[in-house]
Amino acid sequence: MSSDTRQLLSELREDHRNMAIVLDVLANTVSAARDGDDPDFELVDEIMRYMTIYPDAVHHPKEDVVYAELKAQRPDLAAGLDDVPQDHRDIAVLGGRLRDDVEAIVAGAAVRREHFVADCENYVQRLRNHMQWEESDLFKRVDEMLDDKETKVDIEQYLHIKDPVFELEVEAAFRRLLSSLPGD
Repeated sequence: MSSDTRQLLSELREDHRNMAIVLDVLANTVSAARDGDDPDFELVDEIMRYMTIYPDAVHHPKEDVVYAELKAQRPDLAAGLDDVPQDHRDIAVLGGRLRDDVEAIVAGAAVRREHFVADCENYVQRLRNHMQWEESDLFKRVDEMLDDKETKVDIEQYLHIKDPVFELEVEAAFRRLLSSLPGD
């Protein structure tokens, strides 16, 4: 099934806003850890489960589909963007590393505070920079492509997957994260 690329781009931008909120919670948690406080590792575990099952597994692949469409429809606008899919894979590796750190801590393993803090700060900064770049560069190129010609992209394999934190029905596994978000 095809999806309107303009609508998909709007959803991707909304995902970025949501992910930024979650990254703020994570950054506050790591700030407490850096200052010597014991962070809520169960919350960090929830955050990283969310980040690896939705942004890494759904959001970034959707962006890759949009990028591939840009490359196919307007190669002139895709110049210099060949690293987009690899950047998504690199972010997933950083997220997996941090998730492993947190799962080990929750399981009772000894993980150096400095190691946890460094992995967390690296992940947060990399993902924030990546989203900012997409908003200021990649998405503007896609908008320009769509101004020339409306296009559809095939994202059928992702249509049934809803955001487990920000959709109407929050999954029980993410209730702690939801209650930690600003305004809740």
